Amino acid sequence: MSLAKVVLTDYVWESLDVEKRTLDGLANLVALKTKTPDEFLGEAADCDALLNTYAGPITAEAMAKMPKCRIIARYGIGVDTIDLEAATAAGIIVTNNPTYCIEEVAEHTLALLLACARKVAFYDRLVRAGRWEVPPGKPIRRLAGLTLGLVGFGNIARQVAVRAAAFGMRILYADPFVKEGQFEVPGTKVELDALLGESDFVSLHPPLTPQTRGMIDDGTLAKMKPGAFLINCSRGPVVDTGALVRALDAKRIAGCALDTVDPEPLPEAHPLRGRENVIVLPHAAWYSEQAMAGLQAGAPGEVRRVLTGQWPVNVVNPAVRGRNRAGL
Repeated sequence: MSLAKVVLTDYVWESLDVEKRTLDGLANLVALKTKTPDEFLGEAADCDALLNTYAGPITAEAMAKMPKCRIIARYGIGVDTIDLEAATAAGIIVTNNPTYCIEEVAEHTLALLLACARKVAFYDRLVRAGRWEVPPGKPIRRLAGLTLGLVGFGNIARQVAVRAAAFGMRILYADPFVKEGQFEVPGTKVELDALLGESDFVSLHPPLTPQTRGMIDDGTLAKMKPGAFLINCSRGPVVDTGALVRALDAKRIAGCALDTVDPEPLPEAHPLRGRENVIVLPHAAWYSEQAMAGLQAGAPGEVRRVLTGQWPVNVVNPAVRGRNRAGL
């Protein structure tokens, strides 16, 4: 029996031992480091499965050029770079890895919140510049009694709520898909406008969809408290970058901490750079050694299931069941 062909579009880790062990005896792995379909379709044209990290967008046109592909398995949580409707129409199963970095992103969100609250990055830059002063960082308030607003109340946001409550914070959340009291974690459900108006910190946790793209715009930023901070550990395009720059220029908010931005990476000559009240990190919230192990195992494990005739665990286009190329 000939081995299947699995193409890995791109990866950011050092070893492919996990992938090779997972697919051993079942498939030949072709590992690439590409950014766009034009770069990987030469190898993927006859693939049976596609492993994907960042390269994209994977459109209907790209899928049409992979007529044998049975599954596109994303290493991460978000699938905004894959046209799910086109995949379903083409009979391609799409999977993601929804649980591999919940703790990491929740911890990272709290780290950014604390950095904003305690002016950590600001004071570090001050000392590096030869100054040893406290007054430039004023005002600083203790977290107990302050309000954290969570936009989206999925797995990660709920873990943020648990951690923030330990600091004595009041937790609000806005999520049209979550009912009040649905989860036994701290938090009160409110409408988005109320959350924006009452929160001292607004932390973003929605998936990137056509509805959430650019949802933080001039209008929403204007509803935030002048002393509030915006934190984004979700997806950069959830925030209208131009609107955020305008809000910072007008001092409509106190500052922001961004693990992910739009565009990404942030160009060197960009108006978000160089501001004392802005923290920008290189999309690192997902990372820990433990998360890396879970990340690498997830996607190739789903590919193995499909290639051996099993239905995958984390399918994001379930409508494809019963009418897919894998016959599942």
